[in-house]
Amino acid sequence: MGLFKLYFALCTLGLFCVSGLGVDPALHVDIFQEFDLVRSSAGVSQVQGFHNESRAYLFEGTSRNARASLKAVERILKKLRGRTEFTLLLTLKQERFSSGVLLSIHYGEQRFLEVESSGLRNEIRLFFQSSDQRQQKEVFPYSLADGHWHKVSLAFSATQVVLHIDCNRIYERIVETPSMDFHRGTNIWLGQRNDAHGFFRGVMQDVQLVVIPHGYVVQCPDLNRTCPTCNDFHGLVQKIMELQDILAKTSSKLALAEEKMKYLDGCYCERTCTLNGEIYRDDDACIDGCRNCTCSNGTVECENIFCPPPQCPPDTAPIYMPGACCKECQPVCLFRGRVYVEGDRKSVHDSEGNCLLFECRVSASDRSMRRVEITSCPELNCPESEQITLTDRCCKVCRGHDFCAEGHSRSCVENSDCINLEAGAFCSCKEGYHALRDDNAYCQDIDECAEGKHYCRENTMCMNTPGSFMCVCNTGYVRIDDYSCTEHDECVHGLNTCDENALCFNTVGGHSCSCKPGFIGNGTVCRALCEGQCLNGGSCVSPDTCVCQQGFTGKRCETDIDECSDGFVECDSRATCVNLPGWYHCECRDGYHDNGMFSANGESCEDIDECEMGRHSCANDTVCFNVDGGYDCRCPHGRNCTGDCAHDGKVKHNGQIWVLDDDRCSVCSCQSGLVMCRRMVCDCENPTVDVLCCPECDPRLSSQCLHQNGLLAYSNGETWVENCQQCQCMRGEVDCWPISCAPVAACEFTVVPEGECCPRCVTDPCLADTVRNDITKTCEDEYGITRFSGSAWTKHGTECSLCQCKNGHICCSVDPLCL
Repeated sequence: MGLFKLYFALCTLGLFCVSGLGVDPALHVDIFQEFDLVRSSAGVSQVQGFHNESRAYLFEGTSRNARASLKAVERILKKLRGRTEFTLLLTLKQERFSSGVLLSIHYGEQRFLEVESSGLRNEIRLFFQSSDQRQQKEVFPYSLADGHWHKVSLAFSATQVVLHIDCNRIYERIVETPSMDFHRGTNIWLGQRNDAHGFFRGVMQDVQLVVIPHGYVVQCPDLNRTCPTCNDFHGLVQKIMELQDILAKTSSKLALAEEKMKYLDGCYCERTCTLNGEIYRDDDACIDGCRNCTCSNGTVECENIFCPPPQCPPDTAPIYMPGACCKECQPVCLFRGRVYVEGDRKSVHDSEGNCLLFECRVSASDRSMRRVEITSCPELNCPESEQITLTDRCCKVCRGHDFCAEGHSRSCVENSDCINLEAGAFCSCKEGYHALRDDNAYCQDIDECAEGKHYCRENTMCMNTPGSFMCVCNTGYVRIDDYSCTEHDECVHGLNTCDENALCFNTVGGHSCSCKPGFIGNGTVCRALCEGQCLNGGSCVSPDTCVCQQGFTGKRCETDIDECSDGFVECDSRATCVNLPGWYHCECRDGYHDNGMFSANGESCEDIDECEMGRHSCANDTVCFNVDGGYDCRCPHGRNCTGDCAHDGKVKHNGQIWVLDDDRCSVCSCQSGLVMCRRMVCDCENPTVDVLCCPECDPRLSSQCLHQNGLLAYSNGETWVENCQQCQCMRGEVDCWPISCAPVAACEFTVVPEGECCPRCVTDPCLADTVRNDITKTCEDEYGITRFSGSAWTKHGTECSLCQCKNGHICCSVDPLCL
């Protein structure tokens, strides 16, 4: 209860109170000023209002276009966007028995905020969109369409909505939090839903939107505004929960860090390097072939040795020496105009054709070509045509002789191979390496990935290896060859999430689903598609096959079953059967009322004692006698009674007929002391019939109603059911109200199944879409934090698991925003 104590303390200190009646212009919208009605809207004219402090406008006819301009819409929506606390204020006078929309902010079928007044049903309807993108509606029984001026205030504060009429608090409801996240293209209409429906008839004055707590005080300054609003409290709770989350996560990270530090306090760790089987400490340097290398934090870092051009004295030449990377100046031998280094041999022939072999020998006192004695040449096992003569020996060799085996391969040191030629051998870098010296004795790896010399294709990542490279598959892919990878075929291996009535298509990194012909959906969930859709809550179970809800029939469930006329229902004699869309009701007859048991067949109806309750119309000279289902006005013995009736404080003479003052469609008569009232009998053949009371007798096309799809037309007075609403055409205007649902008593969790209109009880809280939140039933999340019922959070370690506390039960599901 700590939050409530804090909440009460803040309320006591007045930290949430409205400090004055002046409203910051940034928090206030004058709808009339934004609309500029006289210039922009036909059918709207300026008239005398409730007071002279501001302009008033008369809305008449059905040919008008009271829609805000794009710039005005943007200004209004900018002030409302993201708000959960705002108030709609209106001063109006609505024509009697008329219905119309006062203000509508909508995008297509999405109604972000719409207020409608129905004079036909004597109720105010509120439509809005909740934060979970669902359409919500609230109905407030109250008659604004009475031809009198009214001040109307509808105040939202998070999950609370309060309705004031004429500065009196009429209703206070707990609702879903409204969503003011408007789409681009959202429209704002005043006095109508769109250019064809919901036309308001009457006068409006002072239409405003304010985004401050207790916004109704702008209209009614004397009302109490000292207590904080629900939005204030929700904001406080949210901030505390966010701080709890941060504290829990920080504490977890701190505990993990402290655990790791325990093992590091008495330990000195030094990262070493390994090169060619040798271990080096940090900052140790070494030479690896033609590279200078250093051990740095466990990693060997090398760079090529730079060899400056040698400046050799006379009788010397730059020569590569074994074990050295750069050329060094060495003594040479001059023989017949050519230079030879120590160990080089040269064969020549004398005048008689004999082969003489010379070798360069260098000493401290002499450097010259000295003759080498040849004893004999080995016998060759190849024909003479395959024998070749070399310049560094007198003995011939066979073509294809292996010179590398004679020791030349020892000069090919690092990543270099000895290659035999026809008359000798040379060093060549291995594939994937390039030379560091011009004799190819030392070679270095080529980084094909960095230099773009690889062949890795889509869905792979290039990784350099000694002398080559490797194409590594990206996560979620499998190899098909050395250079390319493909994704897992999730469709074949059954790893897909497609509906049984969907087709699976393998895609890069995953798969996609598409519903089969005759089905509709996102592929993950597919439902059968019925032409024209199933009406009145019917379910499409297979292509063009509807299963109707109880109470409806027809191919598209378009026909209501009249349980009363078809003999399906037998009501008690004290009740009469009333057919309703999809169901029926045994309603107590006149003179009876329900005793509170509410039995389905009307057995709970009992007689009303009109005499005892004073609900009779017997005149003063008669005596009331109660009878079953009514009463009788009897004249006491010995008197001559007039048979007059008392009605609404007035005396009506016996036989007198009159029309009710507040209902022109009801006719009453006084018959021997009893007042009998009934609805006016409609005779469409009578040219003087009142079409207001008998709309079915109105032949004018202007009194017909056109369905929003533009394909259906309804006659004046005709009723129908659509989208869980009962609709009626009245003088060219469509008035719709929610279908009445049977009360769901003592039900903690409810859900409205897809395609149905009324909630049902469920035992599994995770299936419920509506919960009667009990703040005493809390949940404990994975951090040990207490969560109130109704709160939601992202599960630790995941990004797409959204959890919610439902009266002590934790329900987790995949967040649709992550998909």
